[in-house]
Formats: sequence, C-alpha cells, structure tokens
Amino acid sequence: MPKPPPPAAKAAAITPDKPAASSKPAKPALTAKQLFGTVKTAAPLEARAIGWYAKGCLAGGEPIAVNGPGWQVMRLSRNRNWGHPNLVALIERLARETTAAGEWPGLLVGDMSQPRGGPMISGHASHQVGLDADIWLTPMPDRKLTRREREDMSAVSMLRNAGEVDPKVWGEGQVKLIKRAASYPEVERILVHPALKKALCEAAGTDRGWLNKVRPYFGHYYHFHVRIGCPKGSSNCRSQAPVPSGDGCGTELADWLKRVAPKPKPPPTAAKPPVKPAKPAPPKPEITLADLPPDCGAVLTAGGHQPPTKPAAVVDRSKNAAPEKDKTISTAAPAPAKTVPSPTKASTN
Repeated sequence: MPKPPPPAAKAAAITPDKPAASSKPAKPALTAKQLFGTVKTAAPLEARAIGWYAKGCLAGGEPIAVNGPGWQVMRLSRNRNWGHPNLVALIERLARETTAAGEWPGLLVGDMSQPRGGPMISGHASHQVGLDADIWLTPMPDRKLTRREREDMSAVSMLRNAGEVDPKVWGEGQVKLIKRAASYPEVERILVHPALKKALCEAAGTDRGWLNKVRPYFGHYYHFHVRIGCPKGSSNCRSQAPVPSGDGCGTELADWLKRVAPKPKPPPTAAKPPVKPAKPAPPKPEITLADLPPDCGAVLTAGGHQPPTKPAAVVDRSKNAAPEKDKTISTAAPAPAKTVPSPTKASTN
C-alpha cells in the first residue's frame, strides 16, 4: 500500500498556482486637468458647450481680446480668456453698453475658460464648458494696464464684514453693472457673496425683476460670476435648473447670511472639551478624461493636438486675484441694535 504524501506535498497538489504579485505599482492615470490645462489653442471644431458646467469641455472656443473698448483681461499668464462665442459676445456687449451709459468705467475680466475648457489646474470647479466668466468689481483704471500689472494687481473686497458691504468701495456703479448683466436674457445666473446680494436687494427699489438671477454663494466678494445658458447647437450641454421665483431677498438670503457668518469664539472661561484628533478625510479622486462626456476625447485631440502621455505636475504660478491679507470675509457683522419698546399709556376705556 503506497504511503500518503506529506501534508505540504498534498497541499501543493490541490492548490492551483497563483501568479506572482507584481512589484511595480500601477501607473497613475493622467488627470483631466493635466490634459486640458496644458492645451494652448482652441479645438478647431464647430462651437459647442459639451457636458455640465463643472464636468465638460469646449469645442470651437474663442478668445476675448485682452484689450477692448471698455474692458481689459487680467491674469494673462493663465490663458483663461476663452469661451463659447455667445459668452464672448455677451461680455463685449456688457462692456460696451455699461460704459456708454456712464454706469461703469470698464470691465476687468477675470477667469473665463481654458482654450478647450475642461477642469482647470487651479481655482474653479466650474468654468469648464465656456459659459462662465468672472468680472471684477474693481473699476477699470483709465489707462491700459501693463502685463505685469495684470499679474500683480489684486481685486478689492467689497465687504466691511461678512454681513455688510463697505460703502467706501461699493456703490451705485456696482449695482448698475450687475443689474445690467442680469437683464440680458442669455444670462441664467449671477453669483455674488450673500452680503452683496443683501446690498442689491436694498438698492433695487421697485424694479426687482432681475434680482432672482442674482444668487448668493460662498466667496464672490470681489467679483461676480456670470453664467449663460446652453447655446443652440450644443445638444449635449446639460442645462441647470431654473432659478426659483421671487427676488430671493427673504428667507433664502437670511439663511445664506447665517451660513457665511463666522462662528463666535467661546468665552475664555468656558470649559473646553477635549479635542479628539480628526481623521483626515481621503482626498476626492481627480477627474479623468473617462469621467467627462465622450466627445471631450475628440475635442482634446482635434487639430492634431497630441496630449501628454505621462503624468506630470502642472502648477499655476499666477497670483490669486483675491485681496491680499483680507479679513473682511472672516469678520462677523455687528449684532443688530436692540430696540427698547416705549412705555404705553394705560387705556382709559
């Protein structure tokens, strides 16, 4: 009778061979911002906004001129003065009409989109389909700025604190500029800081039909964000839900002002509970080309463009447009004064 195999040999006889684990780590996928953030020219295709404002690309984009009658483009090193032709035409119209009416000395145009849209290497989540533009609330100087000035100059905060505008820098000009932009039918939304929305509500008077397009949002205290709707011919552009009815100056605005109000510091005598070290949240996965609409692959390679094939660090070295060392956005608004009711006379009836 043959002897049974030893345990080790028996195990080897019934266990299938496993492939040896690879010692090479998986290659990281190229991120969409690496692909779109390095393209210098537009896709030579019919103009189309493709996808969603925060997940898409731009075909047939056009640049707005860096200087024009009533505007100057800032941060030229970023190459973000591109947009769908409809957006470029709207900014030019706003500059032309607001200066002709004597309402505003001229636009300082901030970020629009990259030549082929897509995710940016810094700053915005949106601005990807050529339908968004930032306009500074700082008046344009009465001279042509140098390239260096456009890189170094900072915008001015319109806030006195997180709940109020500063009347030294905010006034009738900013109100008229935003109102005119909101009056254009192509414009679907204008994003501003809640304190700016509050100031617009207070200044609007009886003509309030334009206010519902002006939406309160985080940031946007030194510029306003213009967003137009999906253009004709952009069949795979995803539209945003319509803005709610009404002027937005009531409960919604009050809720937003609470959201941006700095949290009060506890009194020094208050007992501090032990602080548990928070586990850092895992970083969100980067958007890749596969996450964008399929047409964005053709946009990326249109005109013979050869995108990079190896991941590489892409750094935006331009200066942030936000005011330097600004504390207005983190300063709490003063509490409203308490009103003491006047004593009432006893009724003789």
